[in-house]
Amino acid sequence: MDNVNNKVAEAQHSQEKGASLVEYALLVALIAVVAISAVGALGTKVNNQFTAINTAIK
Repeated sequence: MDNVNNKVAEAQHSQEKGASLVEYALLVALIAVVAISAVGALGTKVNNQFTAINTAIK
């Protein structure tokens, strides 16, 4: 009986490891989407600032 309980506990632990891996993957994907969106939104403004500075220096 103890052997069966150990097998069930090992199976549940394995499933929990798989679930946490999926959660971390989703978290990384969400962070990537936010970072890409931020760069896209701010990229144009930063480019305009550098262009203005470059024009002022010339």
